[in-house]
Amino acid sequence: MTSHPLQPVALKSQTVNFQALPPLSLYIHIPWCVRKCPYCDFNSHEARGAFPEREYVAALIRDLELALPLIWGRKVYTVFFGGGTPSLLSGESVEQIIRSVRMLLPLDVNAEITLEANPGTVEANKFAIFKEAGVNRLSLGIQSFNDAHLQALGRIHTAGEARRAIGIAQQHFDNLNLDLMYALPDQTPEQALQDVRTALQFAPQHLSCYHLTLEPNTLFHHNPPVLPDDDASSDMQQRIEELLAAHGYQHYETSAFAQPKRRAKHNLNYWQFGDYLGIGAGAHSKLSFPDKVMRHARHRQPQAYMQQVAIDAPVQTEHEVSRDELGFEFMMNALRLNEGFDSVLFQERTSLPLLNIRHELEEAERRGLLTRDHQRIAPTELGQRFLNDLLEIFLAKS
Repeated sequence: MTSHPLQPVALKSQTVNFQALPPLSLYIHIPWCVRKCPYCDFNSHEARGAFPEREYVAALIRDLELALPLIWGRKVYTVFFGGGTPSLLSGESVEQIIRSVRMLLPLDVNAEITLEANPGTVEANKFAIFKEAGVNRLSLGIQSFNDAHLQALGRIHTAGEARRAIGIAQQHFDNLNLDLMYALPDQTPEQALQDVRTALQFAPQHLSCYHLTLEPNTLFHHNPPVLPDDDASSDMQQRIEELLAAHGYQHYETSAFAQPKRRAKHNLNYWQFGDYLGIGAGAHSKLSFPDKVMRHARHRQPQAYMQQVAIDAPVQTEHEVSRDELGFEFMMNALRLNEGFDSVLFQERTSLPLLNIRHELEEAERRGLLTRDHQRIAPTELGQRFLNDLLEIFLAKS
């Protein structure tokens, strides 16, 4: 194996001592999509014609092989195909990747294996094949059931295709997530609520309801559309939460709602500061070792990524997380959970005593953003609404 230096490298000396390592998940990034949406800041690239599917799948499998020494012997509890648009892959490619994962890793017998899909006709016709390949949870990027709003978002499917895709998905999957967005260009609160009502007609096991934000380096950021004001957006959010609660959905994370016992295991591992290995172009990893926590990032451009894998060097950057960064990063994830977290989880996932953030906890509690007792720490309703203000208290520590 040829050795190649990783650039840039930022290593910090620190003292951590994990008694046990966190649960481990696997993230697989598929970077291509049919068309880049104007609000999207993910590492996705338009597939102008055919994309190098066979070569990329081979690179993914080699990437996983190269990463094995970092996770040797650790069980994987969830697998997530994200993108881009993973449903552009053929069923054969998905089956090949999952088969390789099972061969190379001790995959939990009840592992949740999620694949993100678009509701377009081409992708929907593959749902049965994805199920047969080993996918047991499908996440559909619906965004809206209103054609005008879909067009404003740059989506390539129609409301009719969205409904049809859900129907096909439910023939094959009993664990289905629907992604919706609100606070869309020229959207009224009633229109936002109608999207959710339409989704509820299908009774999906999980709903993700995201507030549209103008992220840097997106078309919407450079050419902003007319969006609902803060009062209208807040009204949408409140009414959506009330409607979903009335239908038995648990609002367990900032944007996530689930039927009982149907929470997203993969995302929960992120929010509870578990470990994850990310393979594929631009994928990120957070991996714990007995004496440190490391973050890795793969090369972003698909062609560059495949070239680097070919010389056994898919990782572009690595960073050892400092003690203070560990505390903030834990809180940045765990405080997204409306029910908060068990107090002991902080030390389990950071190896730091809770006393390390005692002053920040006291300040957050004084400002009414957080509540705690000897067993649990959780954001208040005010803290959930002003999550950034709550997190800033802990950011000062790092």
